[in-house]
Amino acid sequence: MSENHPEPPNEPMSVYAVLAVMLDQMAGVAWQKMGLQPDPFTGTIAKDSAQARVAIDVVESLAKSLDAELGEEDKRQIQNLLRDLRVNFVEQSK
Repeated sequence: MSENHPEPPNEPMSVYAVLAVMLDQMAGVAWQKMGLQPDPFTGTIAKDSAQARVAIDVVESLAKSLDAELGEEDKRQIQNLLRDLRVNFVEQSK
């Protein structure tokens, strides 16, 4: 196939791969709802602490679901991400 159309994978995507994508997306939503990144659809900053808290909680839940499938480096990266989200949430809530 051409460079613009890579070949599809030979195996179906695992649920853990889907969870990892969801975790990354929810982290992005958390940053947006804390008012630290613009909304990708509107380009505007819109702070909503209640929604940011929910997004962070979902990231934590997804991380727990993935924990047994991750190596130590990936676990450390996710824990660092969670720590950064929480610290920034506290800072933005002041």
